[in-house]
Amino acid sequence: MQSIPSKKIEGNISGKAFGDVLRRLREGNDLSQEALGFESGYHRTYISLLERGRKSPSLQTIFNLSKALKIEPDEMIKQVVVRIHILLQTTDNGND
Repeated sequence: MQSIPSKKIEGNISGKAFGDVLRRLREGNDLSQEALGFESGYHRTYISLLERGRKSPSLQTIFNLSKALKIEPDEMIKQVVVRIHILLQTTDNGND
């Protein structure tokens, strides 16, 4: 498992990473934002805000979303950490 980056995460890279993972998992489960919202107990607009990195999820939200997406919460977080590493590499290379 990749570790959390040692350098400070600038900007909203973690929010973008979470949103990217959430969107990929949702689409992989063939769910619309509305359907995921219904399954997890959140409004479609909140799902959209999460996917765009405009909102940060609480721990309870991560648990609720992961249950609706049929994935363990720790696996979801592992995928977010991997995505953060990718985004940091892209940013470091000036390809953001």
